[in-house]
Order: sequence, then structure tokens, then C-alpha cells
Amino acid sequence: MLRHKEDIKSVAYMAVTTGLLAAAWWLPFFNPYVFAGLMIMAVPVGVIAHNHNHVRFWDSKALNVLTDYWITLFYGFPAFAWIPTHNKNHHKHNNREEDHTKTYRVSEKNNLLTLVSYPAISSYFQQGAIKEYLQLMWDRRPERFWFYVSQYVVITLYVGVALWLNWQKALVYIVVPQQFSLFSILAINYLQHVHADELSEMDHSRNFVGPVLNWYLFNNGYHTVHHEQPGLHWSELPEAHEEVADEIDDRLNVENFAWYMFRVYILGPFSDRFASESLRHERMQQSEG
Repeated sequence: MLRHKEDIKSVAYMAVTTGLLAAAWWLPFFNPYVFAGLMIMAVPVGVIAHNHNHVRFWDSKALNVLTDYWITLFYGFPAFAWIPTHNKNHHKHNNREEDHTKTYRVSEKNNLLTLVSYPAISSYFQQGAIKEYLQLMWDRRPERFWFYVSQYVVITLYVGVALWLNWQKALVYIVVPQQFSLFSILAINYLQHVHADELSEMDHSRNFVGPVLNWYLFNNGYHTVHHEQPGLHWSELPEAHEEVADEIDDRLNVENFAWYMFRVYILGPFSDRFASESLRHERMQQSEG
């Protein structure tokens, strides 16, 4: 039934996340290990939401619908929202002026403050696109409108009932991981585009090519080829990246994610040697010259 056999890993990730929540809920005491597990899994849940939006997991429409609901519960926001904000906006404009998720809306800098504030700012400016899309569906495809609204209903009931049953557990084991999932996927988008050159044919995205990170996040580090071929399954991204890696500025192919984060956000404020280099700024300087 799976369109790509590799998505057994996606289903397994979701099953593990669901199992962790069940364990956390039934344990009579707070378990830091289970909570840590939920937080660790919250990051790939956001990536799974992204992947299922681009390439549906199942041949069965019914199973894809159920998966949308399943993802919605753990992602913390209706899964359909990727369509207007990501497919129809971000992929179309790719960090250019019209992109609701553009990284330079507030500042051209790349530091810890811009990183941690970006998800909230980006999320705020995406809401208009969601409302417009819902209105469009109401006018043209009311059956889709009601399906999308049902995702809001399901997640509201899910969180509401959980809070009613045990508000402490609901906050710690459901709401906090949901918010971390939402935050992390937007932060990843920021890291993949900040200080890249949005007008360049191949230098519009940053790639994190380390094997451990990409194993954890379904090859989400290979971002250039994802933008070039958004319908390509995540399992095919490493090979596609290898074909174009030499065409991408070396500064945008990052081997060590941990060192990049430490270099740019911890050492960078104290030394230009370690700070992020803006290809966007370089292009603007050249055009002015």
C-alpha cells in the first residue's frame, strides 16, 4: 500500500511517537526519559508533515486522509496548511520578496535572536495565506473546505479533551511537543535559506549534508534539489544532490551541522571569521557596484 517502501520509516516514527505519548499518559509520574523522547521525535514529525504534503505515503486515499489527521495531532496544526503556505507560496517564490516565510523580513542579520524569533514572525505572516486558501476552497471546492476545517476540529477536540482529563500531562506531553515541532520545522527553513541568494539559480538554499542529521530528518538537509524537484521522494534526494553539488557555492554545502550552529551562533557574534556570510548581500553589493 505504501507508494515508496522507504516510508515504512515514516510510519514507524509516527508509531513510536504515538507509543511514547501513550506511555507518558498512563505512567503515574513524570518520566523525563519519555518526555525527552517525545521532544526528540517532535522534530522529525514536522519533517514527516512536510514530506507527506509533497509525496503522499499511500496508494489509498482513505489511508492518506487518516495519515493527515494522525500527523495533525502530533504536529500541532492542520496538515493541509502546508498547501497554501509552502506549496503555493514558499516553493513558488523561494525566499524572494513575495515569500511569506522570507528570512530577511525583519533583519538581514543571521544571529541567535533572528533565528529564535523567526518561527513566530513567519507563522504570523502565513495566516493570511491560510485564510485566503480556505475562502477559495469554500467558493470552489466546498468538500475540501470541510475536510480542512475538520482538521481544526479534530486537533481542538484532541487537545481540549486531554486538558480536561489531565491538564498537566496535556501541557507537558502534548502541547509542548506540538509547539516544539512547529518551532523546529520553521527554524529549519530559516537555516536552509538565511544568507543564501534567493535570486540565484542554484545558490538559493543551504544544504546540511551530514549523514546522521539526514538519517534523523529524512534527508531534509538536501534542500537545493528539493526546491528544484519538489515532487521527488525524500529517499531520492541524496543521489539528486550529488548530481548538482558542484554547481552550488561551497559555503552552502555544510558537512557538520553542529559545528555550523556553534560557529555561526556562538562564535560568530564575537568574530567575523566565524560569522555567517551572506550571498544575498554579496549579490546586492555587486549589483550596486
